[in-house]
Amino acid sequence: MKAKSKNIIRRIIDAVLTVILLCLMAFQVTGEMAHEWLGIGMTVLVILHQILNIKWYGALFKGKYRTYRIIQTAVNILLLLSFAATAFSGMAMSGYAVPFLYGMAKVSLARRVHLSLSHWTFVLMAVHLGLHIPAMTAKMNLSDNKRRIVSAVFSIFAGAGLFFFLKNGIYNYLFFSVPFAFLDYGKSALLVFSENILMLLFFAFIGTQCAVICKAGNNKKSNRTKNSKTKDIKMNQKLFLNFSKINKKKKKKRELSG
Repeated sequence: MKAKSKNIIRRIIDAVLTVILLCLMAFQVTGEMAHEWLGIGMTVLVILHQILNIKWYGALFKGKYRTYRIIQTAVNILLLLSFAATAFSGMAMSGYAVPFLYGMAKVSLARRVHLSLSHWTFVLMAVHLGLHIPAMTAKMNLSDNKRRIVSAVFSIFAGAGLFFFLKNGIYNYLFFSVPFAFLDYGKSALLVFSENILMLLFFAFIGTQCAVICKAGNNKKSNRTKNSKTKDIKMNQKLFLNFSKINKKKKKKRELSG
């Protein structure tokens, strides 16, 4: 498969995974049966995503690990582990998609694990997406004014996402504080999806800021290295010139004395 075709397939899968994730986080809208089948679909796409990015695993122990790469690798590994545990615990409670797997783990434990780690998967997937946003926007060649406008709008949406994250008490699910999900079935589908999108943008914003800060730090380091190398070259040039002048003076003295 050509690299260009592979990249297109990757982007399509990433987009579909994001849409499915938002649907999975809207249980009160989709219902249990659709929730389970969406979970199976996401599991298949995640496996396909890993196959398409198999080279990433081969490069894990190669090259230098700067701050950005450390954060990206940690987020990717934690996301994979979190999703695997979410999928396993979900299948252990399945009544529609894979009912033959029901009870492969203690259902009460599976429920607690699924509730917490599904929200961690949501958070980590958003951060994972955010880490790639600066690279994606760089290819768009936006002017400085457009970049400022996009950043301002992104910040406003992220702020709204933080508001809903706190208002809906999502942090309680992350730290196993509650045994059951408290869902508002009276809330409209539009409002549920809007809140989920805004919360996704909040964590994507965190990932984006991490990437921007890391890149700025790397640029400063590279500039320092370049400056120090330039200084060394200039110093060596001065030493060489001084040494040449001294040699010329010595040569003249010998000629005069001779």
